[in-house]
Amino acid sequence: MASVNKVILVGNLGRDPEVRYSAEGSAICNISIATTSQWKDRTSGERREETERHRVVFYNRLAEIAGEYLRKGRPVYVEGRLRTRKWTGQDGQERFTTEVIAEQMQMLGGRDGEAQQPNSPLQGQQRNNYADATGRDQQQRQSPPPSSGNLADMDDDIPFAPLLSRNAYCI
Repeated sequence: MASVNKVILVGNLGRDPEVRYSAEGSAICNISIATTSQWKDRTSGERREETERHRVVFYNRLAEIAGEYLRKGRPVYVEGRLRTRKWTGQDGQERFTTEVIAEQMQMLGGRDGEAQQPNSPLQGQQRNNYADATGRDQQQRQSPPPSSGNLADMDDDIPFAPLLSRNAYCI
């Protein structure tokens, strides 16, 4: 029987990314993502809220991108898989930690990290803002987006796009 190990998180960064490098030179980035569930209590009628924090690990180029662009409080979309590790603490006790091994990441919101409204006046300028974040020069930022509508023709260098807005230019 086939099995699936897939995690999708949409939440806010709880702290700035921590990037380090392995002995082989591979980048490793750790972040914490906070997700919040809200519901109405049936007995009291009060609004309830619960926040869960998730450990997320990026590797290689995705780790470098996450370390460069992500900041505390910014909304982010992450896809990956769960992994549980066993380790021995300084007191000799065996401990376990469960983390998400990120395979895909999309930054959400505008350049300043705040989510934009779907009909925001800045929506038409989003492509320029995203190109701006990758360090492209002024001439490249003003070039029009691909007209074919084919996702294969789009530029892969930009690590984020507005995912949850209407008429979004997704990469």
